[in-house]
Amino acid sequence: MSTRAKVATGGVVAGVILLWVLPFWAALLVIVGVPAAAYLLLDPSQRRRLNRASRKQLGR
Repeated sequence: MSTRAKVATGGVVAGVILLWVLPFWAALLVIVGVPAAAYLLLDPSQRRRLNRASRKQLGR
């Protein structure tokens, strides 16, 4: 199993556990808020590099 698949599987499992343990709105806030906050914490140069890499992957 590739590293990306492991991370994706872990994210799905964490999301399901959060939905089970927390109220729906709190789990949704964590599931959406953590990646958004991580993106906003990047420097502008890191954001450009991330966006450039994403576009290259989409073009494959």
